[in-house]
Order: sequence, then C-alpha cells, then structure tokens
Amino acid sequence: MNRAVLIILMVSGLTFACTNPEPLPKVVKGDIQRLGNFQSQYATPRNIDIWLPEGYSTAQKYSVLYMHDGQMLYDSSITWNKQAWEVDDVASELMASGAVEPFIVVGIWNGGATRHPDYFPQKPYERLSAAQKDTITAQLQGAGQSREPFAPLSDRYLKFIVEELKPYIDSHYSVHTQRANTYIAGSSMGGLISMYALCEYPQVFGGAACLSTHWVGFSGGSNNPIPNAFINYLSLNLPNPATHRIYFDTGDQTLDALYPPIQQRVDSLMAAKGFDSKSWVTKYFPGEDHSERAWTKRLAIPLRFLLNK
Repeated sequence: MNRAVLIILMVSGLTFACTNPEPLPKVVKGDIQRLGNFQSQYATPRNIDIWLPEGYSTAQKYSVLYMHDGQMLYDSSITWNKQAWEVDDVASELMASGAVEPFIVVGIWNGGATRHPDYFPQKPYERLSAAQKDTITAQLQGAGQSREPFAPLSDRYLKFIVEELKPYIDSHYSVHTQRANTYIAGSSMGGLISMYALCEYPQVFGGAACLSTHWVGFSGGSNNPIPNAFINYLSLNLPNPATHRIYFDTGDQTLDALYPPIQQRVDSLMAAKGFDSKSWVTKYFPGEDHSERAWTKRLAIPLRFLLNK
C-alpha cells in the first residue's frame, strides 16, 4: 500500500494538505498501529493511528476513545507546529494509577482541505437562511479561504466513523462495543464534531470531550448567526443526561478569546436540560490559548470524567 502523510499548513485560517512520506508517531508507552489510507464511501481516505496501551491483551476488553485530528495526538516531532496532545503519555499515567478504565485511542487523521466541512455540524448549518449561507460563503471567498459555496460534509464524516471505522475496530481489536464504553473527543472544530456526533448518534457514543469548542464556526465577528444555530440545535438534540456525559472547556487567549461568552450560554442550556455534575463538566482556563500545548495540560480532566472506573 502506498503510504502518504497529510502535512497540515495553516495560512490565514485555511488548511492545506500536501503529500510526503509519513513516519509512524513515536510514543512514550504502548504501541501505534496504523490503518494507512483507510478507504470510505463517505469521506476522503485518511490514515487511522490506533494507540494500544502498554500490556494490551486480547484476554481483556478495552473501552474506545475516538479522537479527531489524529496526526496531532502522539508525537510533536512530526506535527506541522511541533506540538501534540501527548495522548499516550497522559493516558498511560491515568491507567497506571487506576484512575480510568483501560482504553485504546483511535486517532482519525483530518482530511486536510476537507477538515472544516468534515467537522462543521451539518444540520445546524442547513437551518440557516439562504441569505446567511450566502454571507458566510462571501466571507470565506473574500478571505481567500474558499472558491466554492461552503457545504458541510459532517453527516457523511460521521457515517464513515459509525458505519465503517467503528465496525472495523470492533472486529479487529479486543474492545467493548456498547455505547457505555465508546467515547469521542476533539478540540476546536474537533470539539464541534464531537458534540455533533454525541447528539446525532446517542446510541453509539456514551460521552464526548469538547475542548476549546469553535462555537463561532468560522472567524467570528459581529452578527454571526452560527452560535445561535448551534445552541438551537443543542436545545433540540442533547442526549439523555442519565446515559450520556459531556465535557466542555475553553481558555481566553488567541482563538479561545472568542468562546467564553458563547460557552456560558451553552452551560446555561445544559443546566436547563437536566445535566449535572455526574453528566456534565465545563471548565474555564484563564490565560490558556488555542493550541495542542494547552490541551495537553488539561487532557487528563476529561479522560477522568469520561473513563472513570
């Protein structure tokens, strides 16, 4: 199989992808197994980097954490910005201390140029007026970020995860397959798609971690209809707090500076919908920015919340 890596370059908020020989991430503990160029009838082909904890054994069953932006999870020496979540290090420490149930991580690479449409929740966008959609497309085109009308692909991306990737993981690894042991996580746009996955597939995912959720959808600005669209969607589609858990957080620097007022509105909605400390955690981190370095510092918090024994 011809293996290729998508090296992500961020220029003025636009994600580009180029093809280069791809090394496997080096991890502190455990092992990485790659499903190279994983094919899908719903989404663009992409690598899947699966982390197995130290001592992984088919004699026991593991929970599964699906994570977006999979090329940014394990090894900062091979990422575009020389930062990574260091998931293997954080997860290994938590498992060694007995704080969480044993789990594997399925790191789903983003699609480069398709990252934004893959991760943008589709149903809230479709409820916007034609004029609002045209304005968003005009803004993207004016900023040189798109030549075509914007069209989310997230429903297809989630079908890829639920109907193609999860069945493969369930049949090839020693994992629990039920909702109570299946989680999804990401940051920024990855936080949005994790929220959307939990709402669209409550029968599949039991919990979601949404770090620095990109509630503005695009670049923000005044008269942005996107936050209201997301909050209205949540008000109609939040899963049952008796059976699902959700984690949100935000900093207040760089891109994260846009989020706290919107996150406060989301938090009010969560409380109104019956979520409490058993089913929902929201955190505010003053001074923290929008980066893998910041997310690494607090990754243990959502992992403990979702995967606690």
